Amino acid sequence: MAKVTETVEALAAPIAAENGCHIWDVEYVKEAGSWYLRVYLDKPGGVTIDHCEAVSRVLSDKLDEADPIEGSYILEVSSPGADRVLRKPEHFAQCMGELVEAKLYRPRDGAKSLVGELAGYAGGAVTLKTPAGTVTLEKQDIALVRLHVTF
Repeated sequence: MAKVTETVEALAAPIAAENGCHIWDVEYVKEAGSWYLRVYLDKPGGVTIDHCEAVSRVLSDKLDEADPIEGSYILEVSSPGADRVLRKPEHFAQCMGELVEAKLYRPRDGAKSLVGELAGYAGGAVTLKTPAGTVTLEKQDIALVRLHVTF
């Protein structure tokens, strides 16, 4: 049986494509006692609220028809944001050379996060070029990797 996120992504992908977007990610999480189904859209030049609204309306109806989720949930359709989380190999490939922040489970040289240029990704291991040099972080040590936004 497919995971909820995979089922929803399969339903949402053609709807997103009809609106000039693609699915960046789908997450199904419980927060503060409620279940949230989040669908993140992306496209060159960015996603507008009109894109999100158009996809949300059609996707909501498709989800009602397919009924892939037992119980109630809150559907959210949005952009992944400038500080988007990188989860899939294609995310890392698309963001190669970008500045990212890796949050770690345990401190490394006294820090629980590292910022650097994404220089490599293989088998879950992430290589960053930092001011202190190049470092490779193993998958089991990484809690989260996201684009780093500098203001």
